[in-house]
Amino acid sequence: MNNEIKICDVCQATNVKTLVPRLNQLDAKAELHIGCQSYCGPGRKKAFAFVNNRPVTAPDEDQLIEKIKKKLK
Repeated sequence: MNNEIKICDVCQATNVKTLVPRLNQLDAKAELHIGCQSYCGPGRKKAFAFVNNRPVTAPDEDQLIEKIKKKLK
């Protein structure tokens, strides 16, 4: 079963243009879902993603990528 990563394209702290290529480098086979994740409160201040239905947040994109690496199967 492939990993599933969900990110928001509306939240202010998430830059989809830079995050998507980095996620593809981590796991090219992961199912990537882009759209509103109804996580607006934290999404205003922190970069976030849902990895296999678990929220992962960080103050910036670099730290988020490091945390996501640890969560991938």
